[in-house]
Amino acid sequence: MKRSYSKWGSIALIAAIYVLAGIIGWLVFHYVMQFLPSLEGRAWVGLFLADVVATVVVWAFGLLYENVSVYDPYWSVFPPVAFLAWAFYTGVWSLPVILLLVASWYWGWRLTRNWAITFKGIAHEDWRYTKYRSLHPALFHLINFFGLNMVPTLVVFAAMLPGLQLYEVSNSVCTLSGEAGLYSVSAAVLILGCLVCLSSATIQLIADKQSHDFRAAHPGKVCNVGLWKHGRHPNYFGEIQFWWGIWIMYAALNGIDWYILGPIAMTALFLGISVPLMEHRQLANKPDYAEYRKNTRLLI
Repeated sequence: MKRSYSKWGSIALIAAIYVLAGIIGWLVFHYVMQFLPSLEGRAWVGLFLADVVATVVVWAFGLLYENVSVYDPYWSVFPPVAFLAWAFYTGVWSLPVILLLVASWYWGWRLTRNWAITFKGIAHEDWRYTKYRSLHPALFHLINFFGLNMVPTLVVFAAMLPGLQLYEVSNSVCTLSGEAGLYSVSAAVLILGCLVCLSSATIQLIADKQSHDFRAAHPGKVCNVGLWKHGRHPNYFGEIQFWWGIWIMYAALNGIDWYILGPIAMTALFLGISVPLMEHRQLANKPDYAEYRKNTRLLI
C-alpha cells in the first residue's frame, strides 16, 4: 500500500517496524537457546537465526508499503545493537569488547545519520530498487527477498563474526592484563584495529558532508573536491575498511583463520555490486563523469 507520510512520520514508522523486528528476533533467540541445548557454546547460531527472522519482518513491511528502502537502515542498526546485546548476554565487558562497542556505535551512528539526512519518506524508494522493479518485473520479488534483503544480512553477519568471537577469546588473553600490559603486541594490534574502524567512519562522515555540500551548491555536477578528489568512492572505501578493522581486532587475539572470509565477502559485495551500480548510474546521468573516472582512483 502506497501511503504518504511526512519525513519524520516515516522515520517514526520505520523505527516502530525495527522495534517490532527486534522484539521478534529476541523471542526467536530466546526460544532457540531454551529449546536447543545442543547450541550451548555456539550461541551465535541463535543470534544468526534471530537476525534472519528480523530481516524477514523488515522485508514483509517493505512489501506492505511497496518500498524496499524500508530495509536500508537495517545495515547500520543491527550490528551495534547486536554487539551491545551480546555483551549483556555473555557478561563480557573486557577491553576488546569495549573498543568494539565504541567503534561499532560510532560507525552505526554515522551511517544511520546519513540515512536519516538523505531519506525522503516512506513513499520514496531508492533508485537501485526502482531499477530492479522496471528491469526484472517477473523476478523482482525473488531479487527483493534474496538479493536486496537477505544477502546483505548474511554478508554483514559474516563480517560481524570476528567481532562476536572477541567476546570468547578476549577474557583468556593474558597479554592485555599480564606482565606485558597494554604494550604487548596483541594489545597494540587490537588498538590499531579499533583506530582503523574509527578512522573509517570518520572518512565516511567527512565524505558525506563534502558530497552533500557540493551537490547543494553544484546540482548535477560530479563531486570532485576533498576526499572525492582522491577517490571516486571514499564512502565505500570507509565501509570496506571498517569491517577489516573489526577483523584486525579479532586477529590480534586469535591470529588468522577462516573468519577472514567475513571482510573478504564484504569487500566482494562492494567491488562486485555496489561500486559497478553506482558507476553505471553516474556515467549515464553525468556527462563529465567519464573524464573524472579516467583521472581519479576507484576508492581512495
